[in-house]
Amino acid sequence: MYAVIETGGKQYTVELGTELEVELLDVEPGQEINLERVLLVADGEKTAIGQPVVADATVSARVLRRTRRENHFVQVPARLAARQEGHRQELTVLKITEVRLGSKSAAAEAKVVEAQAEADREKVAKAAARQAAEDAALAEKLKAREKAAAAAAPKKEARPKQPQGRRREAGQGRRREAGQAAPRPQLPRPRPRRPTRRTRMLPPSARPDQEGRMRDGHKKAARARRTA
Repeated sequence: MYAVIETGGKQYTVELGTELEVELLDVEPGQEINLERVLLVADGEKTAIGQPVVADATVSARVLRRTRRENHFVQVPARLAARQEGHRQELTVLKITEVRLGSKSAAAEAKVVEAQAEADREKVAKAAARQAAEDAALAEKLKAREKAAAAAAPKKEARPKQPQGRRREAGQGRRREAGQAAPRPQLPRPRPRRPTRRTRMLPPSARPDQEGRMRDGHKKAARARRTA
């Protein structure tokens, strides 16, 4: 159910629970007031249009607070220079608490709907609690059944753990018994020889390779110098 009201020279479309800002009224916050000028009321089945107001319609509201609209600047022309003047309109904030048309009341219908919704919520909560209790009982039963099955099952004997060194020796013994050769230890690869100060001064063709051996050309040159 909704209605069209008039206050402060303006028209507003409202329904139950609507909050609206209207022109300043001479009322105090928390006060209940009746808006007399109701121009239209519609409840879904029929619509009452006033000429100019609906005779048997009532709209009630509660005053929430007083406020001001945002500052509105107006350009004012002057003789020498234009200037700006600001204005903040005083407002009253209302909340609609009742829309009534004859014997029909929007607040009464809202209470019936809320009571039905509350009953449905309680019903759902009870069903969920009952299902949770059944699930917990079933989980306890399954847990007890698993515990009984574990107790009835034969227990496996735990094998003693052997030290790491003995296990390696036993493995090598099994290889010898089977006729397999024991794996040879992996020796570290030789690191490339770094050039010394003496070899850095030699030409690239005379420098030793990575294994430290001199090239043939350098050997021949050195042998020729010695024989000379």
